[in-house]
Amino acid sequence: MANLFARFLKDESGATAIEYGLLAALIALGIIAGARTIGTQVGSTFGTIGGELTTANQ
Repeated sequence: MANLFARFLKDESGATAIEYGLLAALIALGIIAGARTIGTQVGSTFGTIGGELTTANQ
């Protein structure tokens, strides 16, 4: 039983998988934050262009 517990403590394969999972989650959060920022700026730009076109058409 002690041997089994010692092997469990030395096994690091699960820790590597968790590290990769955390890294992937951080990258995904960065992509989401960047996409939201760009999306907001693009929406604002199209709103400005639409307002200018409406004003120019009158």
